[in-house]
Amino acid sequence: MLRTSLILAISAAALAMAAPVAAQSVLTVSSEQTTTYVRNFNPFGQTSARATTLDFIYEPLVVFNRLKSNEANFRLAESYELADDLKSITFVLREGLMWSDGEPLTADDVVFTYDYIEQFPALDFISVSEQIASVEKVDDRTVRFNLEEANSLIANTIVGMPIVPEHVWADIADPVTFANENPVGSGPMTEITRFTPQVYEQCRNPHYWDADNLAVDCMRMPQLADNPQVLAALADGTLDWATSFIPDIDNTFVAKDPEHHKYWFTPSSLVSFQLSQVTPDENNRKAFTDVNFRRALSMLIDRQTIVDIAGYGYPLVNEDPSMLGELYKSFSNPEVEAQFGQYGKFDLEAGIAALDAAGYVDADGDGFRDNPDGTPIAIDIMVPNGWTDWIDAVQISMETMTEAGLNVKMSTPEAAVWTSGLIAGDYSMTLNALASAANPYFPYIRSFNPGDFGKSRFTAPHWENAEVMELLGQYTQIKDPAEQKAVMDKLQLIVAEAMPVIPIYNSPSFYEYNTSRFTGWADADDPKYSPVVSNANPARLLQLLDLEPVE
Repeated sequence: MLRTSLILAISAAALAMAAPVAAQSVLTVSSEQTTTYVRNFNPFGQTSARATTLDFIYEPLVVFNRLKSNEANFRLAESYELADDLKSITFVLREGLMWSDGEPLTADDVVFTYDYIEQFPALDFISVSEQIASVEKVDDRTVRFNLEEANSLIANTIVGMPIVPEHVWADIADPVTFANENPVGSGPMTEITRFTPQVYEQCRNPHYWDADNLAVDCMRMPQLADNPQVLAALADGTLDWATSFIPDIDNTFVAKDPEHHKYWFTPSSLVSFQLSQVTPDENNRKAFTDVNFRRALSMLIDRQTIVDIAGYGYPLVNEDPSMLGELYKSFSNPEVEAQFGQYGKFDLEAGIAALDAAGYVDADGDGFRDNPDGTPIAIDIMVPNGWTDWIDAVQISMETMTEAGLNVKMSTPEAAVWTSGLIAGDYSMTLNALASAANPYFPYIRSFNPGDFGKSRFTAPHWENAEVMELLGQYTQIKDPAEQKAVMDKLQLIVAEAMPVIPIYNSPSFYEYNTSRFTGWADADDPKYSPVVSNANPARLLQLLDLEPVE
C-alpha cells in the first residue's frame, strides 16, 4: 500500500508540473520512460534524443503500414518508383514543402542528408549508405537513389532515415554530439514551447504541409520513470496516449473508467535473450560463442511461465529457433521445426543434460558450472530499470538457470546505459526487443548486419555469418516469389542451427488510450495501422493526424 501511494504521489507531482499551455487541444503522451528529461532532439541520436523527435518533428518520406501488407502512406514524398532493374529508386516530394522556420524543403535537403551521413558515418544508424552508390537531384522536387545492387525492398530502408535541413545542419561542427535543442523540422509538432527535466511541450509546426488534417495543438510529455508510474497516470485519467506494460490491465486501468479507458494489443516485437559474442569477459565469451551452450540455455527458459506470470498472458510464446514464430508463419520453413525445434522448447532435464554433454560442469566445486577448460562462467543479465515485465521475466528465468547450476545475477541500469552497452556489445546477457515488419528480411538484416555493429542495439549479439548476409543480399534482388521463398527457407535453417538469439515471446504492441478528450483512435474494430506511440513505430504519425478533440 505504501509503495502504491508513493507511486501515485510521484506521478501526480510530475503531472502537476505540466501546467496547461495556451493551446486549445493538448494531447498528454507517454512514449518513453526516464528519470529525467535532457533537451536533445537530434534525429540521428539513438540513446539521447527524445522519443518524440522522429516522425513528429522529422516527418518520413513515406510511412509503410505493416498491418496492411506494407501499404505506402505518402508523407513528404507524394510518390516513388523503383526501376525495372531494381538498381535505382526515384522519390518525388510534395509541392510547396517548408521547414518549420519557413525555408523551402527541397530535393537539395534530401541529397544533403545522404551526403551528410556519408561524411559522418556514425549518423547512419540504419546502415543505408552502404547500399547506395549515389544520390542525385533530378529537379527541385525529385531525387534519384542509385543503388550498389538491385534491391526490391530498398524503399523501406530509405524512408527510415530522417531528412534534415541543409541550411541548419551544414554549419554543425559535430553532428554526432549536437543536441539540436531548438529543432527546425518538417513534421506536425516542431515547436518546443516548454522544456524542464520533468515535462516538455511540443507544439504545432507553423508551416506544416498537412495542417488541415492536424487537430492537436500541442503534445505534453510528463516525465514518468517506470511502468508503475505510467499505470498511475493512466488510471487517474491524466494520460491520453501511452505505451507501457500494464499488469492486469482490465482491473488496474479499464475498470477505473470503462467508458473511456481503452487498450488494444496485437502481436509484435520479438523479445529474446541475447548473449554478447564480443563481451569483454573472456571466460563468458568462450561459452557464449558455443552453439551447444546457447542451445542448452534456450532449453532452460520456461517461456510459458514468463508469458503467464511476467506478461500476464499478453504475449505469444515464440519457440522458433529461426526467430520467426507465429508473426511470420506464412514464411516459415517446416524443416526448422523438424531439425532444430527441440532447442526452442523448455525442457529443464534436456537442458541440464546438454550442458553436461558439452563439458559445462562444476570443475572447481563451488556449485556453479564452468567452461570445459575449467574457467568460470558468471552471467549478469542486464535489463532496463523500471521495465517490470522484463525484470520479472529475468527473475523467472534465473530460477531454472540456477537450478541447472549456472551462476547468474541481474542488473538494472537506466535505459540509456543499457542501450549503450548493447550497441557496444559491452554486456553479458540481456533481454532485447526487435520490432516487427511486413517481411522477415527486416528482422534478419537488422539483427545480423555487421555494418550496424556499434550503431544499433538490435545487433547486440554481434553474431556474424557471411552466408546469411549473402543470402539476404540475394533476397532483395529476386522478383520471383518461389525463388525468394527458397532463399528465405535456407536463411531460416542457418539461423535456427546457429541460434544466435534465444526467442522467448512476441510482445504485444502496448497501446493504451483515453477517449474522454480525443476521438479517432485505432482499435480492434478499426485496425487501420499500428497506433503505438513508441519511437519504433512511424505509423504513430498517422494516429496523431486522425485525432480530434472532443467537443
